[in-house]
Amino acid sequence: MGADRIPGLLATVADGLKGGALLPYLGPEAVLLAPANTALPLAPEALAGFLSKRATVPSRIRRNPTATAQYIENFRHRKTLRNLMLEAFATPAEPPDFYRLLARLAPPLVVDTGYDGALAAAFAGSDDWAEIQGVSRAEVREGWYLCYDAGGGLMSEAGLEARRTLVYKPLGSVRPAGNFIVSDSDFVEVLTEIDIQTPIPGLVKSRRSSRGFVFFGCRFRDQLSRTYARQVMKRSAGPHFAVLPAAELSRNELRFIAEQGITVIDQPLAEVVDALTRCLA
Repeated sequence: MGADRIPGLLATVADGLKGGALLPYLGPEAVLLAPANTALPLAPEALAGFLSKRATVPSRIRRNPTATAQYIENFRHRKTLRNLMLEAFATPAEPPDFYRLLARLAPPLVVDTGYDGALAAAFAGSDDWAEIQGVSRAEVREGWYLCYDAGGGLMSEAGLEARRTLVYKPLGSVRPAGNFIVSDSDFVEVLTEIDIQTPIPGLVKSRRSSRGFVFFGCRFRDQLSRTYARQVMKRSAGPHFAVLPAAELSRNELRFIAEQGITVIDQPLAEVVDALTRCLA
């Protein structure tokens, strides 16, 4: 993409975020916009490494977080896996300034695929938002997700409509209750239904329908990240944008981006966020 196109794209994205026509989709790497969060096991390999250092797992799976989590669940029990995930994210994540900006903008929907609680911390002080978290079927059999109010208390799905902003955490979060979709079996449960949208909350579907998404801190290296992005975007109006290093994208990432009609903003994430912050301040 030519550098001359980037300022125009950033203006389009800024206008879309400000007016609510574009919805933020945050990947785990977005929280690294706050340098204090570098110690958290945010990348898949880092999470696998954290888990495998605290429970013995076969060397062949030590870089695979879902397989490592499944091994621990099988041989050390689900409770052990959950406790290790709570330990991994026990240090509260510092909300990046960009997260605080998004909280001030109060978009209709924010998707956050990290396990950390930084976005919830950014919204602290507001009561006009709620959170929907994906849950493991190993722990919650009666549904695919749970809903929480601004104070972290459970609430009914019917009460979500009145909230200005919904934070959708499809993989769960350490806050407030330690819900984690992380093991192979967790993902198998979801993926058997996600193509027909059953695990996607109704208000996520309705609030995305006339809007597009902007991906921040997301890579589409693996099938899981691509599947979740595809299904969350499904039947949304677009357009879609992603802040990504074009020269580093794999063949599978390029194919996915083309298939989904995503426009790549080929600039470092920190620079894009700084520019958007200036536009939106």
